[in-house]
Amino acid sequence: MATTYLIGVDLGTTGTKTALFDAEGNLVAEAYEESKLYYPRPGWVEQDPQEIYGSALRTIKQCLDQSAIEPGRVAAIAFDGQMAGIATVDAAWATPTQYDSWLDTRCSPFIERLKETEERIIDLTGGPPTISHGAKILWWRHERPEVYRKIAKFVVPGGYVAGRMAGLKGDQAFMDRTYLHFTCFSDTRSGKWSDELLELYDVDRAKLPRIVNPWEVIGHVTAEAATACGLKAGTPIAAGCGDQAAGMLGAGMVRPGLVFDVAGTASVFAVCVDRFVTDQAHRTLFTACLAIPDLYYCLAYINGGGLNLRWFRDELAADERAQAESNGENVYHVLDRMASQTPPGAHSLLFLPHLGGRVCPSDANTRGVYLGLNWSHTKAHLFRAMLEGVAYEYAYYKRIVQELLPELELAETRVIGGGAKSSLWNQIKADVLGVPYVNLSREEFPVLGSAILAGFAVGVFKDLASTAESFVRTTQRVDPNPDHHATYQPLVQEYLRLLEVTKTSFDHLASLGQASAV
Repeated sequence: MATTYLIGVDLGTTGTKTALFDAEGNLVAEAYEESKLYYPRPGWVEQDPQEIYGSALRTIKQCLDQSAIEPGRVAAIAFDGQMAGIATVDAAWATPTQYDSWLDTRCSPFIERLKETEERIIDLTGGPPTISHGAKILWWRHERPEVYRKIAKFVVPGGYVAGRMAGLKGDQAFMDRTYLHFTCFSDTRSGKWSDELLELYDVDRAKLPRIVNPWEVIGHVTAEAATACGLKAGTPIAAGCGDQAAGMLGAGMVRPGLVFDVAGTASVFAVCVDRFVTDQAHRTLFTACLAIPDLYYCLAYINGGGLNLRWFRDELAADERAQAESNGENVYHVLDRMASQTPPGAHSLLFLPHLGGRVCPSDANTRGVYLGLNWSHTKAHLFRAMLEGVAYEYAYYKRIVQELLPELELAETRVIGGGAKSSLWNQIKADVLGVPYVNLSREEFPVLGSAILAGFAVGVFKDLASTAESFVRTTQRVDPNPDHHATYQPLVQEYLRLLEVTKTSFDHLASLGQASAV
């Protein structure tokens, strides 16, 4: 019997990754193309939708060429992509605007408008107003009304690429429900647009796409697209989902109580839950839909948790970097070894990891801090404190989850990303949180999640959860050290107190910076 294949495409911020899998979940081929980001003005960050589409076509073709399989044996394809940014299409699926990236901050003044009804937005959508769809749509409506009139629908990158490959028109635009918590205009529980919120902000509902399930077949590969990418014309295209949801599906995050740590450029903490709960008290967590029906995840993140380590490497660890390069070693392994020789708590040294501002909860003025420095501290202490700062922030997120769902037992944390390779960091986070950390048997999680959705859409797979669980297994496990856990708890309290007492100073410094820029 001929082997069946599936393709998942991850349309990321820094690049597009495509992977070809067989129906057993085995990786057959993969390809990657770096993205181009454009910065037309300070605070503006854009991508060209045509370039995003082209990168998808080229990487699909590379996978087919590598594997030399018959294109007709690809049963389906699905796309995942960046979640908080917004693109646009007109009636003919042309693009009136560039892709307005989640990194683009021009919409910030409209976040303040949305905060006037923040409680209601959190209740309905699952998360507080932030730099995402709602504020961006309002920016286009009020700041570029002539462009706004040309927009048939606002779409996400995954929806744009899938729709173009299928030859859709503007009135056929779609968005799957895993993006809804970033819209500010949805009723996420019911999977619908909220007439109440749309009316409050005078947003035309006709400009919003229809909401679909991530496994809905939204169309088929056109002859033109097939010629460009090598797929067979008529190949089914599933709606797909957001990159975070795709990654969680690929990592087998299908049971309540599983914790997900993306230790990448950003440090992302998420917990799988079976109830839609909202964080009104702290306005820190987002609650979003997973790809699997009736499962959700509570999410918060540090926008530069991993980027901080790169800053440390480049600015403070030149000698260690040179040593590592001469020995053919990863510099982070060298820094880990140094830090592992220092005790938990780094001799009472605290670090705030928010060098680019705090995201959850939103506080753009917060910055990084080392507190408690003395002459006995070394570079090793500084690095350990940096690792611990992320763990302390995660402890805050975990407390909120447990306030919302006190009966929920956290079973284990599945860690992915470059930071997952650090056994020291995994141990620190396990010790601070009191939850075991586990590594996984593979790395290509978002594209695998998209491929699973594609297979489910056309009947290759009968059940999303069991399929996802069968494709991944846990490998190395790190259990919390009870003594270290006890040591860390008062330090978590001091970390949270530090955030409170520095706020006034950060706000004052920000105002001084604005004044000097005038």
